[in-house]
Amino acid sequence: MQDKLKKQVLDSFLIVLRPIVRILLRYGIGYREFLEVLKMAYVDIASLDYGIRGRPTNISRIAVMTGLTRKEVRRLRDDLSDGRDRVSVKTTPLADVLHHWHAQNEFTNSSGKPLTIPFNGDVASFSSLVRRYGGDVPAGAMRTEMKRVDAVRENDDGSLTLLDRSFQASEEHDKLITTLVHAVYPILSNTVHNTDPDRSDETWANKVVHTRLVRPSENGRLRRIATDRIVDFSESMDDIFMAYESNQIDEDISQSENRTLAVGVFYFEERDAGAKYDW
Repeated sequence: MQDKLKKQVLDSFLIVLRPIVRILLRYGIGYREFLEVLKMAYVDIASLDYGIRGRPTNISRIAVMTGLTRKEVRRLRDDLSDGRDRVSVKTTPLADVLHHWHAQNEFTNSSGKPLTIPFNGDVASFSSLVRRYGGDVPAGAMRTEMKRVDAVRENDDGSLTLLDRSFQASEEHDKLITTLVHAVYPILSNTVHNTDPDRSDETWANKVVHTRLVRPSENGRLRRIATDRIVDFSESMDDIFMAYESNQIDEDISQSENRTLAVGVFYFEERDAGAKYDW
């Protein structure tokens, strides 16, 4: 029975890994490079999740659990302790400015919609917005970049009107890293939580609807409908998050006390003819 369960899990991962391997090969990452990352993840999780009395799992037990040698475990734990596993995915100054243009009362009307704001001014201006939330980026450079990605329109009087509350990263690898960390990781973590027999709280929402009874000619229409609904839902949740943020903006809350919350929905079409599975 145990062998059968293992095979079912491994067969499922064969499906999950297909798009991952496509990404790796696209970026010229071979099996051995990925294997090193995989071994590091094994050592990290085995160390953190299977210790006794709150202490990290010892090297010998990790070796038994993972199949790695004790020498490899020791080397990988040293790498982990040096922070070599850390992936830095930060919000950009542009994203922060967009977010606060929607979130702060100074830059929104009574309905919560972003105002058209002048470029210059000590308050309620684009320059003051960038000065407050754009790090050390000059307001002029921020305006140029926002116009380039079609996030703002510059009017005849020099004022700026917001066109979109988000933007697509200019580099494909930025999109990839952001999606892996902020979308793929959360949904897989959701699955880990919901399938944990020892969890102490309720399951987390994770809903997927699917069909195989739609003509291929209708896919484009359904894709557009799904995109519109997803955008509407995600923006409504973003509004809720911003409302909570604004209620707590004056509170002295340590970042270490906070845990990231995320809500995600997605649309999917299977286009991998080699993925052998049934919905």
